[in-house]
Amino acid sequence: MTVTLKPKTELTVPESIRRKAGYQPGDRVEFKVSGRTITIVPKLTPDEIEDERELRDPRIRTTIRRGYQEFLAGKTRPAEMLQEELARIAVAQAAAGRSGSRRRRKA
Repeated sequence: MTVTLKPKTELTVPESIRRKAGYQPGDRVEFKVSGRTITIVPKLTPDEIEDERELRDPRIRTTIRRGYQEFLAGKTRPAEMLQEELARIAVAQAAAGRSGSRRRRKA
């Protein structure tokens, strides 16, 4: 879609474009500029940012994928079991991060 910019007129993102991008009324967005390119990205809450990071973790993705395959096969397990498994992964990650980030000083 091409539009012509006019002096003293704000740029409006057409509804069809917002719909394709998945933006809803009330969503918060952030504008980033690089050269002559404007990028519009959703402004995520801290919880949403953490969720995005967790979903990139291969171990968590594997756990979710396995649970989905079990669901498709007709097997189910209580949500509490999944939450416990994810909590164990988070604790293991935190422990690995703490022990790996400290450097010992020479005496």
